[in-house]
Amino acid sequence: MPMDLFEAIRQGNLAAATAALQAEPSLLSQKNQMGFTPLILATYYGQVEITTYLLEQKADLNVQDASGNTALMGVCFKGSTDLAALLIESGADLNVRNGQGSTALIFAATYGHTEIARLLIEAGADTNAKDGQGRTALYHAKVKGAQEIVDLL
Repeated sequence: MPMDLFEAIRQGNLAAATAALQAEPSLLSQKNQMGFTPLILATYYGQVEITTYLLEQKADLNVQDASGNTALMGVCFKGSTDLAALLIESGADLNVRNGQGSTALIFAATYGHTEIARLLIEAGADTNAKDGQGRTALYHAKVKGAQEIVDLL
């Protein structure tokens, strides 16, 4: 029996993920019980090769999970600079808001990921976007004590 696509992604098994998608291309946009698409799951687990493959297959960069988070938001939370760069270069919407009104830049600032914040700002992320509580990335960077991000903003 072929490996489940979501399990292949969790294990970082590019060959099994490729085989699953070749057998059933519609899996590319399927969501699991948490609302994760294969792309969101691959970025969550830091799977650069699988993420690259899914992007080549035209996975939707801006689809949101059950909480309204995109793949880009997830990597801004987790701190994967390589994946953030890949998603930004691939055309991810930098200013999508999740269920709490947060953007990718707000996540990068909240979790102190300076290089990701720099990439987002250089790519044109809205530095004045406010979350559901009216707080900007600058506010979150100050609370975090992330002076380098404060300086960028």
